[in-house]
Amino acid sequence: MNSMENQTDILLLEGLKVSPQSSIPAFILLLLIYIFIMVSNLSLVILITMERSLHQPMYLLFCNMSINDAFGATTIIPRLLSDVFIPTTERYISYIDCAIQAFCGHVHASATHTVLMIMAFDRYVAICNPLRYTTIMTNRMVVKLSLSAWVVALIMVVFLVGLSVRLSRCRWIIFNPFCDNASLFKLSCESVLINNIYGLGYTVVLLGSSLGSITLTYLRIAIVCLSSKNKVLNSRALQTCATHLAVYIIMFVSGSIIIILHRFPDLSDERKLASIMFHVVPPAMNAVIYGLQIKAVREKLFIMFTKNTVTVTEVK
Repeated sequence: MNSMENQTDILLLEGLKVSPQSSIPAFILLLLIYIFIMVSNLSLVILITMERSLHQPMYLLFCNMSINDAFGATTIIPRLLSDVFIPTTERYISYIDCAIQAFCGHVHASATHTVLMIMAFDRYVAICNPLRYTTIMTNRMVVKLSLSAWVVALIMVVFLVGLSVRLSRCRWIIFNPFCDNASLFKLSCESVLINNIYGLGYTVVLLGSSLGSITLTYLRIAIVCLSSKNKVLNSRALQTCATHLAVYIIMFVSGSIIIILHRFPDLSDERKLASIMFHVVPPAMNAVIYGLQIKAVREKLFIMFTKNTVTVTEVK
């Protein structure tokens, strides 16, 4: 039994399935995407932190999204990059590293939902209760909402991954580009009924609460906008809501594709590609969508670039 356990402490990770000819283009593409995700998201966080005029609830809550996107991309992409040039038969990972990657990946996915929910609440108060906005959305409230988004995600994932880690292992191959909860419990020959029940409950609660709260929030906002005669208010509300909804739809669609493809074993390669896309596309899109839609951020970027251009020309 001990020898079996020792053997399964080192796992074989399938990683990114690419042909030797396409390994260099795949590496370069992934590396460029990763650099873009990190630079765009961290730049926005630094900009919002340093610029006092952006110390408003909407922007401060948005920092959660950027931090989560950078965290999610770092959980998955560096490992994929390091394995691109290693043959599939030699891509080893320790069980502990695999469990950590699964935990971080699920925290990122869960926090994406919870963070978008608190951002929807902020927009709801701003548009539906503008006179009380400053008294409701205080700095204390922003901190409480941010903490709740992260704590809820952490607690849910601790139980999710904990139920898989407790199982004994009889297999040692991860048939996935990276480690996730499903690949952890599939290593066991024990009954995984509890894992499946909790996993289903976790998915239903997370997707149901985020979809439900965001649908209700935006229906309420739409009603307020339709009944209001203030065109300036309506255009501003529609702009911020359209931004928020675009981010949510990208995240929801990319996440739903993975869940749907899980039901079709023949499409395992497509599912694996979709699972990578979930950790790559939304983080790359979110900073662009928010950064370019938020007028204050656009203005700051414009000032930064024009300052640099002026400085360069003066040096010349």
